[in-house]
Amino acid sequence: MSSDAQHEAHALVREARDLYLASDSATRLLEELEMRLQEPLRLAIAGIVKAGKSTLLNAMLGERIAPTDAGECTRVVTWYRYADSPSITLHPHVGPPRRLRVHRVDGQVQVDLGDLSAEDVERIDIGWPSRVLKSAILIDTPGIASLSQDVSLRSTAFLAPDHSPGSADAIVYLIRHLHPMDVGFLEAFRDTAAGASRTVNAVAVLSRADELGSGRIDSLISARKVATRYERDGQFASLALGVIPVAGLVAEGARTLRESEFAAFRTLAELDRNHRERLLVSADRFVKPGEDQVLDDAVRAQLLSRFGVFGVRLATSLIRAGVEDSSDLAGQMVQQSGLMALREFIERHFIPRSTTLKIRSVLDALEHLLREEPQSGTTSVLAGIERLRLTNHSLRELSLLSQAQATGLPLADEDAVAAVRIVGGQGTDAAVRMDMVDATPDAIGERVNADLAHWRTLMNAPLTGRPAIEVCKVVIRSLEEIASQT
Repeated sequence: MSSDAQHEAHALVREARDLYLASDSATRLLEELEMRLQEPLRLAIAGIVKAGKSTLLNAMLGERIAPTDAGECTRVVTWYRYADSPSITLHPHVGPPRRLRVHRVDGQVQVDLGDLSAEDVERIDIGWPSRVLKSAILIDTPGIASLSQDVSLRSTAFLAPDHSPGSADAIVYLIRHLHPMDVGFLEAFRDTAAGASRTVNAVAVLSRADELGSGRIDSLISARKVATRYERDGQFASLALGVIPVAGLVAEGARTLRESEFAAFRTLAELDRNHRERLLVSADRFVKPGEDQVLDDAVRAQLLSRFGVFGVRLATSLIRAGVEDSSDLAGQMVQQSGLMALREFIERHFIPRSTTLKIRSVLDALEHLLREEPQSGTTSVLAGIERLRLTNHSLRELSLLSQAQATGLPLADEDAVAAVRIVGGQGTDAAVRMDMVDATPDAIGERVNADLAHWRTLMNAPLTGRPAIEVCKVVIRSLEEIASQT
């Protein structure tokens, strides 16, 4: 989305502020919307309890920052933003914000709520000097379907409130097995987050993917088959842009791998085959007291806790295959874990559209305020919102991608596949849209002109119906924008 559209959105919010000067609550909301336009994309991590949300977040950050135990702080919505130096700020429902001390225990950041319970806290803000946080604010949410109804409601109220837009621009939703509750939550998120634009802005992660194969070395192959099956599920496909299997514990362990752990893995890899296979036959056998004379019980217990039995098997296999140092092992384990595939998906689908997604969120929140608390003069702002939605092509691309996911496009199969690619379904770079990654600009330009001729002919064909014509218009506009860049 262009800077012109962002400027228009700012102007609409400022115009609304002039109308609500007498309302403190509306003024605060509008100030937050202006800030939201200036900050990075808000990407929430959500899922049922024990899905591995905090573990995945730590893997994405490359540090053990998010608490993964069942303490009070895991029951609070926690924001992770970029900052030059680490900081933790607690925002209670009543009273001013509190700065908390930043300290670690065994490498894990500790967050102590002090005399407050989770019910007393609106959110926790953690500032951290992580490169990942420069392009996105990551938001860790409490588990859905928790035994505590209050905990579940906290996430639902934040991401999919009943009567207002949600607070996240996009979501990474973790599933272990496809459950009706997962579908219900994603439907609610789509309906609140997508608003009038009817776009899908969620990616599903098949979490703890290594457990699907009981920790076998080929577990992720089985997980990818399950993920593909979910992607082809008609109902679920309309709610998520993709399903990516990730072994979160392996990813977190690899991103925070210590030299002592590499040395332990190398020791295991050097055992004779029978000894090693007997030791790694199961998690229980691996940590059985006195089972191994090379690594003591505490070291084996720590390896299992940090990497899981799949991670231990993977690490030893990679070392036996030729990995010689800890950095190489960490890189290969991250690649095998599925984390890179998730990162690439986010960088391909969400980050390039961050301005579009933010503006959509702001417009939905602004419209909600104007309709819930109408004032003299709000008609002009509402008209501006509608105009921006109709004229902004990035929003129309997102809507078309959502339509393709939900119901398919009213085109021949070959044209439908091409349409999704051209409007950015595989990435927003011009070469990716044209399926010519290694081509020269001149070659891409020739392809664009040929495709424009094809889509204009299709749009004007006598047998092309109105729904297909609308799709053609979006594709043609995308091609025209590509032509202007090449």
